[in-house]
Amino acid sequence: MTGPTALTASLRHSVYAAHSAQSRSARPTVHVRLTKQTRFAGSVCDTLLGVEGRLAEPWPAELDVPAILGGGGTRPPRPFTIGPAADRGAVLAYRMLRRRVFVEDQALFADSDLDFRDDDPRTVVLVARDPAGTVLGGVRLGPADDGPDIGWWRGGRLVVAPGQRGAPGVGPALVRAACAYAEEAGVLRFEADVQARHESLFARLGWRRVRPVRVEGVPHVLMRWPIGRIAAAADTKAPLGPLLRGLAPGGRGFVGDDGAPVPGSDLVACCDAILPSMVERDPDWAGWCAVLVNVNDLAAMGATPSGLLDALAARDASFAARVLAGLYRAAEAYGVPVLGGHTQLGVPAALSVTAIGRAAQPVPGGGGRPGHRIRLTADLGGRWRPGYTGRQWDSTSTRTTADLRAMIGAVGAARPAAAKDVSMAGIAGTLGMLAEAGSCGAVLDMADLPRPPDATVGDWLTCFPGFAMLTADAPGAPALPAGPATGAECGELTQGRGVRLRWPDGELTEAFPGPVTGLGPA
Repeated sequence: MTGPTALTASLRHSVYAAHSAQSRSARPTVHVRLTKQTRFAGSVCDTLLGVEGRLAEPWPAELDVPAILGGGGTRPPRPFTIGPAADRGAVLAYRMLRRRVFVEDQALFADSDLDFRDDDPRTVVLVARDPAGTVLGGVRLGPADDGPDIGWWRGGRLVVAPGQRGAPGVGPALVRAACAYAEEAGVLRFEADVQARHESLFARLGWRRVRPVRVEGVPHVLMRWPIGRIAAAADTKAPLGPLLRGLAPGGRGFVGDDGAPVPGSDLVACCDAILPSMVERDPDWAGWCAVLVNVNDLAAMGATPSGLLDALAARDASFAARVLAGLYRAAEAYGVPVLGGHTQLGVPAALSVTAIGRAAQPVPGGGGRPGHRIRLTADLGGRWRPGYTGRQWDSTSTRTTADLRAMIGAVGAARPAAAKDVSMAGIAGTLGMLAEAGSCGAVLDMADLPRPPDATVGDWLTCFPGFAMLTADAPGAPALPAGPATGAECGELTQGRGVRLRWPDGELTEAFPGPVTGLGPA
């Protein structure tokens, strides 16, 4: 086959191939240990080239890969390792295997199966080796085109040495390894052109058929590895509908919004709590974030913050002081006073903050309609918060008060039809909530999404950013005047439900099919 291969990101720890003492229905299980750094013995190709074995590039995570083997038998499979081909010898051995199988044995290519992907420095080659360092097989994967990496990768050129095909597990393990590597790299669309005769193998490994294709005149099937990262982030909001049924939080026209207009006034109130585990682990940052999330909630409704109230629980006064230091520092940075609150000591850590603001005409989250353009306005400065890489982007702790006030005042100044600040559901999940409140579906254009250069697409779409606002408005509506934040149109609201991702080739993939919260339309 010429199609790609892969491993799931949920698999953990890295690789030796070991035979299970008790096989299930004569189907042994092999565990392939993918080591974080492995010093490979020099292969025959290394010797021929005069290249010494050297450290492979660091593996992004340790992965414990069960390879379900076909066929029965009691002979233990040969042990093998899988890792990036970091030496020239391994790459050459892999390419020699490809030539033997795809050019000489299968005659799929007339002279050479090498193409532009082999020259792309972003292409990753994973190889399986036996204990002596001999390459038993390999697979390549990397970005689908020569533009910026937007989270669309293809796998291909999966090959197992003809003499090793009787050694069970090498091919499936390479496929699983490629999947895991792609997911760890933040990929959201991973595909392969699979020879039609191998479709059933990929289907057993969890891949999904997309459509038939032809490669060099030979029938293939385009198959896609299902990556559920966005749906998993959005699922954190799924219990809200059943829990809050009948309460209509926010009131008519504002159900599911980030804050709630106070009837008979121009006041807007909101309340957010910080995870107790985060308070325990990083009390100063928890205090900062408690202000950040509440001020952003007010900002999403076009409200100007007037003050904050905090409720803090801590094991002792020293710990409480660390939380309050972060909270007071953030309040000062945003220019919002702390009006009061409640503190309790001698108990497990907990923190919540209530914010009050003013808006004569609050901007609803559910004001979007089919045909409205989606805009993401985000502060791309900063970096991952230490200890929260891939989960929390810190762009606010180094900004001036003027910059922070410009960002939180942007929705109130532009007054789009709908707005929501990006929550723990991530960009795609928050877009799903905005669409749900407006009885719409949504499409997100992956190539147009503003993103920090140091964040993968998968991380950026599912993390909590310091400041990121999704707005919906008629085509041609002005951008948000958000100071240092970057804004761009990157999709639209549609008829239907759920959120789909649109790629440069026009393909639409499903992020999730239906409502995020179940709260219903505003």
